[in-house]
Amino acid sequence: MLASETTKAPILEIDLSRQFTAWLAEQNLSIAFTTYQVGKLCLIGLNANRELSVSERSFNRCMGLCTTGNGFYMSSLYQIWRFENMLESGQRQSGYDRLYVPQLGYTTGDLDVHDMAIDKQGTLIFVNTLFSCLATLSNTHSFKPIWKPSFISKLAAEDRCHLNGLAMQNGLPAYVTAIGQSDMVDGWRSHRMGGGIVIDVRSNEIICDGLSMPHSPRWHQEKLWLLNSGTGEFGFVDPKIGRFESLCFCPGYARGLSFHGNYALIGLSKPRTDKTFKDLPLDAQFKKRNVEPRCGILIINLCSGDIVHWFRMDGIVTELYDVITLPNVNQPMALGFKTDEIRRMISIEQ
Repeated sequence: MLASETTKAPILEIDLSRQFTAWLAEQNLSIAFTTYQVGKLCLIGLNANRELSVSERSFNRCMGLCTTGNGFYMSSLYQIWRFENMLESGQRQSGYDRLYVPQLGYTTGDLDVHDMAIDKQGTLIFVNTLFSCLATLSNTHSFKPIWKPSFISKLAAEDRCHLNGLAMQNGLPAYVTAIGQSDMVDGWRSHRMGGGIVIDVRSNEIICDGLSMPHSPRWHQEKLWLLNSGTGEFGFVDPKIGRFESLCFCPGYARGLSFHGNYALIGLSKPRTDKTFKDLPLDAQFKKRNVEPRCGILIINLCSGDIVHWFRMDGIVTELYDVITLPNVNQPMALGFKTDEIRRMISIEQ
């Protein structure tokens, strides 16, 4: 358990399942996640003694994450940052084997960027939630739209359907999730209970409906997985029959999904007390199972649906957005803009 050293500072407590660190070591894996609620990018790994290492940096409203060959992209309040690892193979910086630097930033304006992914051409594709579309970066403008649902009549800064999730297949955008099929400003809020949908980007057809606030669709092992966040279920959709099959219940508002072999890593948040989360089916599940909502990361065995490991946070952090895996990384860290480290970290390309 870790906590702040002073009682005046905000408290963060971290608890782990008994074998969480052993699992990271066995899998040769580190994890990155974002919490826009407190504006933190966090990197989890192991130090030389195989003890938990947590590195965090501050970025306003950091949300979507996706990996690249040498780093990752991260969205923030009005920018998208590309982080690059500046350490050579075998090199370490104060024990860390990866040092991710925000090397390139794009100013997009506040588009409420959610999920992001890299296509087969190496182009960043992101969910532009404010304008209800998929978009790419532009060198001259805030964004370049590339697709919108057929029921969205125009591009407008109105968050009409709360488009949020993106699944890639064969290097191309394949499926997206939205909270509701609405063509009116903020109209999705009337569809929180059972209006959630999955859309096939290629055909523009709705292939699954009746969901509750779905998030984080991902194509893995020939299945379309997603989080039915409003019910607390993790499962998959068969595009041919359009039915969601639940694999397991997650004790929190599930958002953020990544895979490593036969394991799923799922981000959990504690539901807010505002109208967005009020009276969701998830509340009834908490009461039925006599469990309190949690914030953290679950490791799910895809073969059994069992929660085999977990990472839990209490205190100042109550919400996560995205989770990604960093394979073959032991102890990562990142630089931010709140300290002077980034001024002194200079490298020369050979």
